Amino acid sequence: MPAHIEPPRRIGFAATALFIYLILLAGYVLSYVHRTAPAAIAGELTQAFQVSGALLGTLAATYFYVYTVLQVPVGVLADTVGPRVVVTAGAVVAAVGSIMFGLAPGWELAAVGRLLVGMGVAVTFVALLKVCANWFPPQRFATFNGITLLAGNLGAAAAGAPLAWLVTVASWRSVFVGLGLASLALAVLTWIVVRDSPRECGFEVSYAPPPAVATHWAQALRAVLANPASWPGFFVNVGVAGSFFAFAGLWVVPYLREGRGLSQAVASHHASLLVLGVAAGSLVVGLLSDRLRSRIGVMRLFALMYALSWLPLVLRWEPSLALSYAWFFVMGLFVPAFVLTWTVAKEMNPPEHAGMAVSLVNVGIFLGAGILQPLAGALLDAVRPVLGPTGAWDRAIWLFAASAAAGALCTLFVRHEYPAPAPAHSRRQTGAAATAARPGAGHGSVCHSKRGNP
Repeated sequence: MPAHIEPPRRIGFAATALFIYLILLAGYVLSYVHRTAPAAIAGELTQAFQVSGALLGTLAATYFYVYTVLQVPVGVLADTVGPRVVVTAGAVVAAVGSIMFGLAPGWELAAVGRLLVGMGVAVTFVALLKVCANWFPPQRFATFNGITLLAGNLGAAAAGAPLAWLVTVASWRSVFVGLGLASLALAVLTWIVVRDSPRECGFEVSYAPPPAVATHWAQALRAVLANPASWPGFFVNVGVAGSFFAFAGLWVVPYLREGRGLSQAVASHHASLLVLGVAAGSLVVGLLSDRLRSRIGVMRLFALMYALSWLPLVLRWEPSLALSYAWFFVMGLFVPAFVLTWTVAKEMNPPEHAGMAVSLVNVGIFLGAGILQPLAGALLDAVRPVLGPTGAWDRAIWLFAASAAAGALCTLFVRHEYPAPAPAHSRRQTGAAATAARPGAGHGSVCHSKRGNP
């Protein structure tokens, strides 16, 4: 086996890997738009369905509930059935749910639609990281995690101020129907383009897991659950990521309007800057972790700074508008401490179990958000008649800040060993796979693999 990679093979492998990654990344960005869209139209949803704050929180959190329940099963499916099938099916389900939500006459049917959306997009992230683990070397895994979350949060920003403007020229129902049609288009594209591993395109890489895993999925899942190194990241995500997604996903705009007296437009700009900060921080934390060859140190620093960033809100700091904008961006910059929990979980378990390991810690994100969103709504409903809007929001902000602090504390229990550099390897096409992969051997596929052509 040659130690070098011939230029045509290098270009072919890199282009194939990047193309597949970008298709799945587009689906992940769309999942972020689905996730955060209710925050920009919370007022419209309250008026359309005539619901209380607690019920609105529950309606929005339906997405997170099903996301929480499905994460581990999705990890199992990503490791067994494969990302391509899982993501295609999920995109179809999300499309149906989004269209149902947009056309729902009442909150009950809207909740069912939101449930289907959560089911559909719950598969995207874990499947995407499984593909990254198969197609890219482990020393670049955290960087790709950061790029992924960067793109996802840019999608979330698209659901902030731009969406708030869009609903002024078109109904919010049309927006959700449009999101459903976009999900359907991505389902078709995923089926045509995506392949689960380099071997399906005739490439051999040293870091890809074995083509067949002898261990039964249930035994593999038990091994991941029994690994003490799998769990600390779960609790980091409950606190750090849970507080962010609960706040940014529903309550940030109502807080700024009712608690701070800002206009809808200015509040939406704050929300967009918050998620843009997360987008920038995601790229920084991944690159910094891989450059410094440190997961734990970078994670702890970012988690601590994120927890401290809630202090101005807790202390009712009244800055100028420009400084307030800057603070929300900086606040978001430190949120991606949780990005490294995925990397730690993947690297502290066997590579063929990457989907299950990532899905386990990912449960914490949506469990935390699913608890905090309705809990904040219930708290607001309970104390608003006594304390008024400003006093009620003071209590709710304490809830989010305490969650962030608890998550930062949990980073002290994370354990990790940075992976050794991969040995020299070749990305080559051999035998029947090479025959299948050559131009003209198949149709409708980016790599024309012998197995799995649509």
